Amino acid sequence: MRAEDAILSAQNVSMRFRGLVAVNQVSLDVERGSITALIGPNGAGKTTLFNCISGFLTASTGKVVFDGERIDGLPAHRRSMRGLVRTFQIPRIFHRLTLVENMLVADREQPGDALFGCFIHRGGMNARTREAREKARDLLALLDIERLADEYAGTLSGGQRKLLELGRVLMTDPKMILLDEPMAGVNPALGERLLERVEELRRDRGLTFLFVEHDMEVVMRVSDRVLVLDEGVLIADGPPDTIRNNERVIDAYLGRAQAGAAA
Repeated sequence: MRAEDAILSAQNVSMRFRGLVAVNQVSLDVERGSITALIGPNGAGKTTLFNCISGFLTASTGKVVFDGERIDGLPAHRRSMRGLVRTFQIPRIFHRLTLVENMLVADREQPGDALFGCFIHRGGMNARTREAREKARDLLALLDIERLADEYAGTLSGGQRKLLELGRVLMTDPKMILLDEPMAGVNPALGERLLERVEELRRDRGLTFLFVEHDMEVVMRVSDRVLVLDEGVLIADGPPDTIRNNERVIDAYLGRAQAGAAA
């Protein structure tokens, strides 16, 4: 990959927690407009690496460049404003707000006082708030949950909450989305819907995705490229077919998973 094709580049990123090295000198590039998977056994450092890239943790060492600019010195919200956003394995939603209101919270152009006012006095919305609400409903329709727009988010299933979280991320007009275990706890039908939307967003909007996932069938089916972590070290990087047949990956991850299933 040419350097100019990478939207994200991490160089020699490490994260130490006292005596524990959770991420050890990881360097990787993510191609613009790609869907890239990050896999590895439990405890491999995948979520820690996500946190270092997205700014929820400050890496002990290393450099992160996003869209041509160095961002490792920026807090998470500043990285988000640059277009690098993430979801979480357990969605962080506001249970006592409706789906539309959850979406409005994520709208970076919505002034705080106007946002609060639109929750309390829904009839007195200004033009900006009406525009934001229309955008929120359009995105909920894209995710096939617009029918629930005025329901409280606390009533949603686990899969619907992940769709809502993806919608909230899209409200920020991102360039790249980090998805942390999007299929965990999601029933197959909603999981397929989520994957379809990811592929659609890449195709129609040119979005880039880097996702952590344990479902190898999903990884091999939707990824352009797969990165493999083991004990904090990047041990493999390549297209799905290559990774599937990589002996080191089979030993470190796939083999252990199969051994566990057999047991």
